[in-house]
Amino acid sequence: MRSGRNILGRILGFILLLAVLGALLAGGVVGWLTVAEYQPDSVEPVAVTAGARHAQTAVGKRYKIVTFNVGYGGLDASQDFFMDGGKGVLPRDEAEVTANLSGLLSALSLQKADICLLQEVDLDSRRSFWTDQREHFARGLMMGSAFAYNYKCAFVPFPWPPLGKIESGLLTLNNLAVSEATREQLPVPFSWPLRVANLKRCLLVERMPIAESDKELVLVNLHLEAYSSQEGRTAQMAQLAQLLKAEALKGNYVIAGGDFNQAFPGSVAQYPIPAEAGWIPGQLMDSDLPAGYRFAFDTRTPTCRALETPYQGDRSAVVMYVIDGFIVSANVKVNSVQTYDLNFRNSDHQPVAMEFTLQ
Repeated sequence: MRSGRNILGRILGFILLLAVLGALLAGGVVGWLTVAEYQPDSVEPVAVTAGARHAQTAVGKRYKIVTFNVGYGGLDASQDFFMDGGKGVLPRDEAEVTANLSGLLSALSLQKADICLLQEVDLDSRRSFWTDQREHFARGLMMGSAFAYNYKCAFVPFPWPPLGKIESGLLTLNNLAVSEATREQLPVPFSWPLRVANLKRCLLVERMPIAESDKELVLVNLHLEAYSSQEGRTAQMAQLAQLLKAEALKGNYVIAGGDFNQAFPGSVAQYPIPAEAGWIPGQLMDSDLPAGYRFAFDTRTPTCRALETPYQGDRSAVVMYVIDGFIVSANVKVNSVQTYDLNFRNSDHQPVAMEFTLQ
């Protein structure tokens, strides 16, 4: 009886020791991440690299802009993702990421766009096998580039296996001459300690002088909050609205585009979202915009699929969304908007192209 108690005591002691060591390890990781936390200024300058073509923007000329969340080359049709109700964490191997990046580059090349707004572009991340995707797209398309971090963390400790190091963000590619680019921090809806290993979302703002005018074309590349409360999404939209209003008061031409992670007005009627869906986007409303602005989007084709399960090609079995598109000022004429159907081959999103003219 006594020996049985001794064995039980040793087991309990061992379990207690493991619990203490686990707590110390977790505390050490949180402490390290707190010290190393990415804490950018509210506004920071961004380096702009000129491409092979950098023509001056002009009134009356027709241009084409594309927005595309490329999913860091790791969210092709075969993938699901744990944050959306699936089980997947990382792509299978580097070859899969390389193949996806090649397909994404080909799709963008076919667009022959003057401007590309890309989201979820990795620089040096474990999840994409350390590929420099900024270089991949900028060199592949021979376009000027500007990059801003949306996610920068030395080690993301969740889930299992952990995501590890992430350096990722927004990439704007441009064939037009850019005078200035800035990274403008958005409100962070997370508190400590969750905040230290989470996204620090931003707006990537580029300014282009216009020939024979004192006005500018202002481009805003964005990827808004996905996994916070509605309050977090509302705060980010409010800051975006402030920027749009300030530029309108200057008489500038403004285009904001990207992954809003919110459904465009009226799109849910066409692509219903069940209450039990693993991820439910917020809802955009016309009242979110300052006077003189409007949304530009295409509901004929979904721009994003749910990542609860891999995609087998049956759209009736998968939740679909229209969450990628544009906001334009009153002096920008929208000639057309089209979502290009790639059947989610290399990303969980699809490219949305808009042809426009400055009036």
